[in-house]
Amino acid sequence: MSHVGCSFSYRSWFVGGMLALLALGGCGKNKPINFNQGLPDGMLALRKIPPEQYPDFGGSDWNLNVVGRSIDNSLAYLSHPSSKRFYPYLDITHDRAVASLRAFRKVVDEAIKQGPNSGAFMNQEIRGKFEVYKSWGAPRPEGSGFTDIVLFTGYCTPDRDASLTRTGVYQWPLYKRPADLAADPMTGETVGRKLNGQVVPYWTRGEIEGQGKLTGTELAWLKSRWEAYVVTVQGSGRLKLPDGRIMEIGFAGHNGYEYTSIAMKMVEDGLIKREDVSLKVLTAYFAAHPEAQEKYLSLNKRTVFFTERKGGPFGCLNVPVTTFGTIATDKQVYPRAMPAFLIVAVPRTDNPSVKWPFRGFMMDQDAGGAIRASGRTDIYMGIGDQGEAVAGHQLSEGELYYIAVKPELVQQYLTGGGGTGKQPGPAK
Repeated sequence: MSHVGCSFSYRSWFVGGMLALLALGGCGKNKPINFNQGLPDGMLALRKIPPEQYPDFGGSDWNLNVVGRSIDNSLAYLSHPSSKRFYPYLDITHDRAVASLRAFRKVVDEAIKQGPNSGAFMNQEIRGKFEVYKSWGAPRPEGSGFTDIVLFTGYCTPDRDASLTRTGVYQWPLYKRPADLAADPMTGETVGRKLNGQVVPYWTRGEIEGQGKLTGTELAWLKSRWEAYVVTVQGSGRLKLPDGRIMEIGFAGHNGYEYTSIAMKMVEDGLIKREDVSLKVLTAYFAAHPEAQEKYLSLNKRTVFFTERKGGPFGCLNVPVTTFGTIATDKQVYPRAMPAFLIVAVPRTDNPSVKWPFRGFMMDQDAGGAIRASGRTDIYMGIGDQGEAVAGHQLSEGELYYIAVKPELVQQYLTGGGGTGKQPGPAK
């Protein structure tokens, strides 16, 4: 990600190409919706809506068992003084953001006790105690106004076999953060490579992988260049070492380039059909044609560096992400750590090829290299094979709302608590 104070990579790795290839959106018969189109300078992604436009929150009880933990992670982020520089957002001050999470934590805790009435209780409490904000979504294709439509994709944390030394089948490295990586002292964003007192562009993926520019800084070795590529695009992973240990790795920086979709180029070259683009199809193609990896993987100049990091995976706010409890958005236009309400079709976890309508809350705790503008949101969908399978099938349009406790209730929840948010690690 290349957003102020929020550095992470783009994990919904093939969707960038799909957006360019498919005429997504309700205006497909004319111009397709460009979900990646940015907002005008200074414009934010949300606007407050009147109560008569509130959605029905009654079906938002499906994932309440994980939402509480996700709320506490957001409170952990807001407990760090550095988080204050990103507020106010519209009329939401930092104090109001904290109070909103504490108030919502109490609503979730009480809703769980309601059993079959939990959905109705959530709807009543939110309408009574919170104000609601809605995403503008992507701009209208005809160039006037906004669609209110957001494209939701998915991301995950992959499992991969790996070795800490280069041996046998383990020949493709993941790299540590290099010492010569130059970053903006305020935002942490990569600005280039330190060279003789100057800053020059950092090595591209192709230069790093093909010319051995970072030899000696390898963190671990994987079985194939493609497997290593997928981990760098996802931005985190779990490495299964030969002795049976699991090594959790997390984002430690990137080389400063924007994400480029390799799938789009492969479709243009006639190697795969656009309707077949998926992780499974690309994996099969590169297994059958390993010689093609040099040409296509190097097209994505962006790569990510890693460090061992237990207790994750972590999002760009430096708190853990939660399966079906965390979303990633453009942190230049969306508010950090706040509760978001999604209305969107998602894959079934037991049969990812089948989708079902989801209405529920997740916390905005992450960002991604191609998750830019108000028309894009990424849902964190888990660890390992199941997380990959579900995330690989997530591509649906929907609606996105945020809630903030009413201003007159802020002091009540600031003094009354409602969630500890205890979690180590500095805010980002």
